[in-house]
Amino acid sequence: MTDTTPYPRHDITGVVLAGGRGKRMGGVDKGLVDLHGRPMVMHVIDTLHPQVGRIIINANRNVDKYEALGYEVISDIVGDYFGPLAGMASAMQAASTAYVLTVPCDSPMIEHDLAKRLYHALEHEKADASVAHDGERMHPVFALLKRDLLPSLQSYLESGERKIDRWLNQHRLAVAYFRDKPEAFLNVNSPDDHKVLESKLGAKR
Repeated sequence: MTDTTPYPRHDITGVVLAGGRGKRMGGVDKGLVDLHGRPMVMHVIDTLHPQVGRIIINANRNVDKYEALGYEVISDIVGDYFGPLAGMASAMQAASTAYVLTVPCDSPMIEHDLAKRLYHALEHEKADASVAHDGERMHPVFALLKRDLLPSLQSYLESGERKIDRWLNQHRLAVAYFRDKPEAFLNVNSPDDHKVLESKLGAKR
């Protein structure tokens, strides 16, 4: 049965985090890796787009290629590849909505109700942020953040900190469980991972 509970879709900016170095993939820009004939980032966007009011891509290289996909692209406002928190901060600064939803560019099987479930968890717990959990572990880059957390995040980064879990735990944090959909968080860190996702996406078609 489809959950029809409303949530403020148009007050959420969706952000695809594609700003990393891709070290575990030999420096490959993972968002642009071909998956079933399209850049992997587009598989993420296809599912995210109907869930949010606006899409932003966070990228620190190949910006022209990302812009050619038709979406706004922003680079990190702080540091030199400081990790996902820098991308989150950059997106929060660029957004005009009350909430920012972040997802990584290399997890093309995200759920069609990710935003809704994260939002309802946040509201239920009266939290400042909510993150996804697959039943075994938390996935903090799949996060819904109140945009007014930006000053806190900027201060945290300026202090030299980089760990996402440590920053999130400074705030009231809700958890949205996806025990029914653990495959939604599969990502690409190796050629073998790529083959697995090619197969799984093909099977879903």
